[in-house]
Amino acid sequence: MTATLYYAPSTAALVVHWLLIELEVPHELRALDFERREQKSPEYLALNPAGVVPTLVLDGEVLTESTAIVMHLADLHRQAQLAPAPGTVERAHYYRWMCFAANTLLPAYRGWFYPDEPAGEAHQLEAKAHARERIETAWQRVADHLGAGGPCLLGERVSAADFMFTMLMRWSRNMPRPSDEWPELRAHAQRMKARPAFQEACRREGISDWL
Repeated sequence: MTATLYYAPSTAALVVHWLLIELEVPHELRALDFERREQKSPEYLALNPAGVVPTLVLDGEVLTESTAIVMHLADLHRQAQLAPAPGTVERAHYYRWMCFAANTLLPAYRGWFYPDEPAGEAHQLEAKAHARERIETAWQRVADHLGAGGPCLLGERVSAADFMFTMLMRWSRNMPRPSDEWPELRAHAQRMKARPAFQEACRREGISDWL
């Protein structure tokens, strides 16, 4: 298996990078300079027309969308047991949380970091306030779930969903109410951040905060 990950530090590519290390998948990293808008270059747009990261080229196949890549990697490496067996109730719960990440948290964060996109320049403050409310409401739901049945999203066993949510918790670190203010989320993040592969991914990307 050969893999090439196109990424920029601290983006959604982090969870894919982390999983490649966790699963011991040999890979090459290709950093994109966002300040130089390399993600919008013709060469990169030919791989990923959306002009965003991550893009993973796996055995010649171009994969995009962080949530989809994470799920695919978990299924390819069943020995790691990061995804429940298809057709099980546990798999349904796994789908639920991965879709929650993709459909609820990721768009809300987009609204927080890029408030001009949904609302225009004149309404950025309102858009940002709305995004904050959506993010905090979402984290409250996750905290309640972990408090009722944790320590992981699927109970006792770590799944790829826990990797995804840990990355998303990190994104809130500079927000008015970071995820660490919920005790259940803080405990979850501390367990996941202690994994050597997370530490190594952060080292390679030059990330020194929230470790």
